[in-house]
Amino acid sequence: MNRFCLLLISSTFLASPLLTWTVTDVHAQDAQSADSGTMARADADMRDVLMKFDQLGPKPLGSVPPAEARKQPTPADAVAAVLKDQGKDAGQMKLASGVTTQDITYPGASGEQIPARVYKPEGVAANAPVILYIHGGGWVIADLDTYDATPRALAKKAKAIVVSVHYRQAPENKFPASHDDTVAAYKWVIDKASEWGGDGRRVAVVGESAGGNMAMGVAMAARDQKLQMPLHILAVYPVAGTNLDTPSYMENENAKPLNKAGMRWFFEHEVSAEADLKDPRLDLVKAAKLDALPPTTIITAEIDPLRSDGEMLANRLKEAGVQVMMKNYEGVTHEFFGMDALVKDAATAQDFAVGELTKAFSTQASQN
Repeated sequence: MNRFCLLLISSTFLASPLLTWTVTDVHAQDAQSADSGTMARADADMRDVLMKFDQLGPKPLGSVPPAEARKQPTPADAVAAVLKDQGKDAGQMKLASGVTTQDITYPGASGEQIPARVYKPEGVAANAPVILYIHGGGWVIADLDTYDATPRALAKKAKAIVVSVHYRQAPENKFPASHDDTVAAYKWVIDKASEWGGDGRRVAVVGESAGGNMAMGVAMAARDQKLQMPLHILAVYPVAGTNLDTPSYMENENAKPLNKAGMRWFFEHEVSAEADLKDPRLDLVKAAKLDALPPTTIITAEIDPLRSDGEMLANRLKEAGVQVMMKNYEGVTHEFFGMDALVKDAATAQDFAVGELTKAFSTQASQN
């Protein structure tokens, strides 16, 4: 297959560097369907959400500036809309979940106060385990509300206190601002756990997409800075490399809701120089030292350009002697994990992940 290099200049700042990417040639693009076969490959329940997402009319990433992109409809909005069509109220379902929330702030790496949200399940035990949750959005978009479903589900199912944290986003705050903030959040969560009724000795780190990348970064920082190590890492369809020419990027080049162009747009806004793309915090699979990390669970989706990232990360971790559990879910796309209200595989994947988290929490509790 013929390939060529495309030089991209960030549309946000003239000072942004040239970034070199390898992309398929025009003939290969012509062979791709408009959506990389997303609708044909997706399970019926996943397809319902994707169809509603299309109806909400989000513009493609790259066609609007980041500030506008943050205001666009999200897959979470599509879930709420489908529930409404079914005569269900998403807000009432949250209240019925038995999980209460408290919005607070934490001191980020730069000293500014950054939003966070504490989730407590009904009847949570004293000295409950604690989960630091890091949301996705390519380091550019999304917030605590966009990714409310996952921490709520984890709190209920794992009977844990979950602290979901925001972070400084690009392009206003480029790499490594978000990574530095999430490491600061980890230290803060350990320090404050007892104030929420949690056990600061039993802390796990969970992240989705770019959040999965940063969850790995938190664990690497804990190892390198000789901090308390998290008991477990859960990385859900993590960004684990900066190569946009992996098998899943090619297979899902035009997939929904995330595609290759969207990931390119995220990287363009996140980094300040091409050298950043080789930083071990971004390129986990090629540049990172992955030994001496805690047991890790990786979840991937079939219809996702990041699927190969998760597979390669799992292999690299195994080579480094880290205990890894990985599961790929067929017929679902990026962002499926928090859709348990509608998508069967989301509930299944959550249960699998919670099982691994619970094992880690139980092992530590027995040693205390």
